Amino acid sequence: MGEKITFCKGGGCTAKLGAGILSRVLERLPKGPQDPNLLIGYDSKDDAAVYQVSDDIAIVQTLDFFPPMVEDPYTFGKIAATNALSDIYAMGGEVKTALNIVCFPETMDLNILGEIMRGGSEKVIEAGGTLAGGHSINDSDVKYGLSVTGVVHPDRIYPNNGGKPGDKLILTKKLGVGIICTANRVQEASAEAVEAAIFSMTTLNKYAALICRNYDIHACTDVTGFSFLGHLHEMMDGTLSCQINAKQVPIFPEALDYADEFLLTAAGQRNRNHVQDYVKFENVPFAMEEVLYDPQTSGGLLVAVEALQAETLEKELQEAGLPAAIVGEIIEKGDVEITVTM
Repeated sequence: MGEKITFCKGGGCTAKLGAGILSRVLERLPKGPQDPNLLIGYDSKDDAAVYQVSDDIAIVQTLDFFPPMVEDPYTFGKIAATNALSDIYAMGGEVKTALNIVCFPETMDLNILGEIMRGGSEKVIEAGGTLAGGHSINDSDVKYGLSVTGVVHPDRIYPNNGGKPGDKLILTKKLGVGIICTANRVQEASAEAVEAAIFSMTTLNKYAALICRNYDIHACTDVTGFSFLGHLHEMMDGTLSCQINAKQVPIFPEALDYADEFLLTAAGQRNRNHVQDYVKFENVPFAMEEVLYDPQTSGGLLVAVEALQAETLEKELQEAGLPAAIVGEIIEKGDVEITVTM
């Protein structure tokens, strides 16, 4: 197909509202009576809602959609769907059904919409789910994503804040796709870097999640728009601290080069403003800081695993072809929440 979609100012997860702004709005919403079957809701800053319907089944609900960050409609559809499906895996669940969310200008070539939805549909099928419908509106800009329903056993939910002192932290994908997409938008990114970033963004977290099921995972989140450090801050939940070895963090090396050229995102700066008071850097170069604050689209899983199992899990993830690495450990709460060293 020769059709292309136009880049927007902030595509993918860079288009998210900042975490600080969002928190202020959510805090003011009326809560209503507490439902004991709602095991995880929005007040926990987790990846998806979890609602128990029986002793052995809980429903996992999430949705995610955003504007394009690549020009090829089919590729955009795959990335958007992979990203939306990810929250089910971050909760330890299995994908069951998905609904399309479509914003599309009526004046634009409908073949473009067809290619976006074809990419999305392929990823739902790969996830083992069924595309069951959707909703579309006429809009001035293209936006696409999914509402996804999954299931999980109530005893096997991965919360994002269940980590324990001594747990090792493992990241399953490389960081830096936000910076690479920004460089690509101004035609400064290499074809190799863009291809590698797209491969990462279209890799389902299904495969990492299936491996993790055989280990004692105490906490899990997927790294998306709030950045590695932003999501790590949510994992610490005000009750824990952690130490991160930046040398161990999997990254796209080109992202460091582009960060040094100040090819950065506004969302990355919002992430820094929101989280910097909780982070202490020790001998970490500016470019590495930026990668750690970089909003990720369809990023990897960040898991807190029992320390004695960490190296075995890391090896199994790597043998499955994932660039996973032990990046640090959780410690007792201290004066500094997140310490990053080189």
